[in-house]
This record gives sequence, C-alpha cells and structure tokens, in this order.
Amino acid sequence: MLQRRFPTILRLMPLLVFVTGVEARTVEPDLDSAWRDYSSTKTQLEPAYRFPFANCFGSAARQYDLPETLLLAVARGESDFEATARSRANAHGVMQILWPDTARHLGIHRLSELYDPCTNIDAGARYLKELLARYKGNLHLALAAYNYGPRRIPVGGGAIPSGANWYSGYIFRHLNYVLGEGNAGKPVGDALYSELGQSTLVTFGEPYRAAAFVESLEQQAPDLNLDWFRRGTGEFEVVMTYADRQEFDSSARMLRGAGFRID
Repeated sequence: MLQRRFPTILRLMPLLVFVTGVEARTVEPDLDSAWRDYSSTKTQLEPAYRFPFANCFGSAARQYDLPETLLLAVARGESDFEATARSRANAHGVMQILWPDTARHLGIHRLSELYDPCTNIDAGARYLKELLARYKGNLHLALAAYNYGPRRIPVGGGAIPSGANWYSGYIFRHLNYVLGEGNAGKPVGDALYSELGQSTLVTFGEPYRAAAFVESLEQQAPDLNLDWFRRGTGEFEVVMTYADRQEFDSSARMLRGAGFRID
C-alpha cells in the first residue's frame, strides 16, 4: 500500500470562465512517432524514481526483454501501483488484467492470483510482449490493443478507435513522468515514488476533459506538477503532486494565481 505525505484532498472551485473554456478534446500528438522515438532512443534509460514493486518490474522486464520504464508507465496509468485496484470493467491489480478472459489466456485461473503484484506484473508484461509481436514492434498499436483488445485494433494499420488512441497518449504521458521528462523534471537523488504527495484537484467523467483541463492549467501555471488518472470508478482525476509541505504551499499559491479558490 502506498503511503502519501500530506494526503489532504484539495477542494477547488475553478472560475466559471475557465471551466467553460475547456474543450472535450485536445490536439493529439503524433503518438506513433513519439513511441518510435522512445523505442529507438530511450528504452535503456533508468526510471526517475524508485517505484513500488521494483523487483517485480525488473524481473518481468528481463524475462520478456521489455523496457522497465514501459511497464512502469502502464502500471502508473492503469492503477498508480495499487495492488488491489479493480475497475468497473472487471480488470484487476497493478496492470489491470481483465478477468476472466485475458487472465485465463495468460494462464491465470484464480482471481486471487491477480492481487499478487509480481504475478500481475508478470502477466501484464507477457501480454504486452505478445501484443508487440502481433503488431511487429509497434508500441502505439500494442498499447491500443492492451486497452481495447487485439480484435479491435487492425494489424495492417489504418484507423483505430479514438478511445484506443487517447489511451496510447495517456500512457505516453505517464511514461514521461516515469522518465522524469514531464513538467516536474527529474528528481534529485534516489527519490521514492511512494513518498510523494498527491491531492485531487477535480474529477471528470470523460478522459478528454481531464486531458484538456490539465493542458489549460499547465499553460497558466507551467511550474505545477500535474497529472491525471483513470480510476476504477470510471472517472478521471486530475491530481497535483508534490515532494513536501513547502512544495505543496508553493503549488497552492500558483493555483490561486491561476484563478482558483481553495476551500
């Protein structure tokens, strides 16, 4: 179980003009090119933090010849490393393995096994390796299939569902965090991810609104450390992360400067 310092949830009342200015969709980057760049130049980079279940991730990465940072990005986006996470779609554990079909395909026949972190991480890595073989190393398509299922993602290219496309971009954002390439930058020293604080700013029912909200707020306050997560409830939480109380207070001032009242 992760321990967060200063876990108080912020209750924000955003200015009406700001909320109504958030569009349901944002401009998608060229995700296929972004993932190809990662595959060719960044797979050997070390994670920016010491993440939970590090031994499990390291073992799975070696076993299936996958970048550890890729597995960490999927885990952060799927569950934020919560071993007991369960979604409304009946996906379970750190890597959110779908029960029963995907789990049984991967040789897991008891639901309780999915709550063992190493078993779950191994299953997720094995499934990603299988999908990468199916899509000839194309990470963008493999991740789309991890979310939507391989039957819905064509092998020969072509259009993919918009939801599968946003999922690829969603995991890419978490990859940037794992690598220390986001707004927060690389931490100093051997930082434990479990010691970071998180405060929920706002919750949306649609992923596109969460992404657009983060993008807009980052433009107004670029030094804020923001991220967004898909939760098991089917909602999408925008969170602010911080290393200590001083950074929390500094971020709160930036939020006020961006037009938010903190209740």
